[in-house]
Amino acid sequence: GRDILRHNHATQTEFGGDIVWMEPDELAAKYPWMTTSDLAAGCWGRTGEGWFDAYCLMQSFRKQARRRGADYIDGEVVEVLRDGQQVTGVVLKDGRRFGCGQLVNAAGTGCSKLAGMAGLEIPVEPRKRCIFVFDCRDAADINASCPMLIDPSGLYVRPEGEFFITGIAPPKERDPECWDFDVDHSLFDDIIWPGLYARCERFEAIKVINAWAGHYAYNLLDQNAILGRHTDVANFIFANGFSGHGLQQSPAVGRGIAELITTGGYETLDLSVFGYQRIRDNAPVLELNVI
Repeated sequence: GRDILRHNHATQTEFGGDIVWMEPDELAAKYPWMTTSDLAAGCWGRTGEGWFDAYCLMQSFRKQARRRGADYIDGEVVEVLRDGQQVTGVVLKDGRRFGCGQLVNAAGTGCSKLAGMAGLEIPVEPRKRCIFVFDCRDAADINASCPMLIDPSGLYVRPEGEFFITGIAPPKERDPECWDFDVDHSLFDDIIWPGLYARCERFEAIKVINAWAGHYAYNLLDQNAILGRHTDVANFIFANGFSGHGLQQSPAVGRGIAELITTGGYETLDLSVFGYQRIRDNAPVLELNVI
């Protein structure tokens, strides 16, 4: 994976990312607790990197939108009204109807269902992802120096207060379409814990103290977002299929979709590469490393 990492590093630095390339000996010097003998290289985000509370960020967006005049209507859409090649409105479960000039599908894991109500299709389905919080005794030095560590296996781990948070995408044979929120504890025992120990021997003695499950709106074509207008029903706009990138990309996508609606095109960010036409043409946009 060294060549792919080098390519990604060049792309990131070209666009202003403060990303440091590190050889194995440099990784070992900076992170003495890390097993580096099997690593070809690594990259470290020196500045502008970190993590955030996803729910708090979402609530902040929502609060600011209300301050700026947005109305939130609590209800479940059960029908999309369509007249020929135009969407004209929606019907809610309680019978209320709302007309619209344009409809943005931002329904997360329910996006395929909503598109289907308009007679449209997108290859997005829910895939379960489990997150585990664990304690490791005698790991204060690891906690103090550990970045958001992404292993070549796809396993990730980072500090969470005095504890650590970790997860991994399950193997394909254990990753079907899924609507439940049951935590797969065997994933931790079979895959995550051995992977943590392989990267850091002190992670042999750990204890799970919390765990939960959520869903990715998983784009089966290429695990990237589907953005913009449908090629035939032009006032039906997609903001779907983020496959785990959603909150990271949401400020840019929100701006892009707003520009598309208000000006008729993308102004500050050209998001056309993620357009619906690639779904129609079965032309994936591939990312070299997907977690």
